Parts: sequence; structure tokens; C-alpha cells
Amino acid sequence: MDELRRFRLALTAWAAGGAEADAAAAAARELADGARVRTIVLVEGTSDQAALEALATRYGRDLGTEGVAVVSLGGATNIGRFLDVCGPPGLGLPLAGLYDIGEERHFRRHLERVGLGSELPHAELETAGFHVCVADLEDELIRAVGADDVQQVIEAQGEMRPFRTFQSQPAQRERPVEHQLRRFMGTHSGRKALYAQALVTHLHLDCVPRPLERLLTHV
Repeated sequence: MDELRRFRLALTAWAAGGAEADAAAAAARELADGARVRTIVLVEGTSDQAALEALATRYGRDLGTEGVAVVSLGGATNIGRFLDVCGPPGLGLPLAGLYDIGEERHFRRHLERVGLGSELPHAELETAGFHVCVADLEDELIRAVGADDVQQVIEAQGEMRPFRTFQSQPAQRERPVEHQLRRFMGTHSGRKALYAQALVTHLHLDCVPRPLERLLTHV
């Protein structure tokens, strides 16, 4: 297991608190030095992490080598715990992030709480390195790739038959195909991360969703 992965695990254990938190904090500090972490990017889930790392690779970048650790929060409501351990109260490292528009209030409130801004409007969140997906990562990628090409990616993954079955469900029949695609990607554990990486690999680099492009530019 490489140092960056061990750092992420230690950071997650530290953020979780409990009896092992002190040991995890010590390990995270040591591993941050060993891996030469210079920036932490906080994202809501593993699909966001997969997309960012895959896009960085397409740009010819290795975020780990650059000292950029992309860390999954395991859900937007955990942002406060991770800011406590990554931000000024903890490691004190530079931060950036990616979040869904519906979760902006959580990010704004906790960024202000740890002293990284005051009454942050949307534009200042972006200036601080925190970029918003509308409505979420899957929506951004589907719009960027296009519904027809997304279905080609589904076909390449051998999942066109399950997708057609999903489309035929009464709750889905009258919905736009873009909505069906987005919902389909969330129907099984691991599917969002699978398609985040696959869609970024398929994506034309002149059509990269703005929040992903701006975030990678920032770090």
C-alpha cells in the first residue's frame, strides 16, 4: 500500500474520531510528510475522486506525485469533520474541493466555522478552490459527453441490457434519457465510480465540465 493511500485511510480514521483518533492523527501527520502532501482536495464520494484522478491523467498529470491528495468524504455531511482534521484546526494544509449544488450550505457553513472565510458567496467559494457541480458529477459528465455517447460507454461496459430494462420501468418511461442515465448510474454500489472514470476517459478534452477543469487548474 503506497503512502498516499495510507494517508487517506489515516485521515478518514482521524475524522471518524473515537478511541483510535489520536493514533490516526499521528499517522496522518507522519504520512503527510512522507508523501509530501501539499494540498488536500475534499470530494463527496469515490466517483468524484475517480473522475478527478482520471482527468488529471488525461492531462498528463500525476496528482500523487505532485503532492495533491484527493480524499473522499463518504458523504457531504462529513465535510465538517474533515475540515477539522485537514484545515487550520488540524494539519493546516491548503484545501480545495468539489461538491453538489444541493450540499453547498454544508460546505459554506463549515468553511466559515474553521476560519476559511466569512459569509462566503458562491463566487468566493470557487476562488477558495471549492467548485460546484450542477446538479451533481453524473449530471455534469452526461451533459459534457452527450446522451448518445454515454449509451455507447454503457454498451462498452456490457450494461446496455440492464439499462434498457431500467428504462422500461414505469417510473422511468416518461423521463428524459439524460435523467434515466443519471439514475441508472446510481442503482448499484460502485457503478457511479465505474462510470465516472469511463466517461472521463471518453470525454473530449475541449468539453471538460467547468468545475472539474477549474478545480484541476486550481491545484
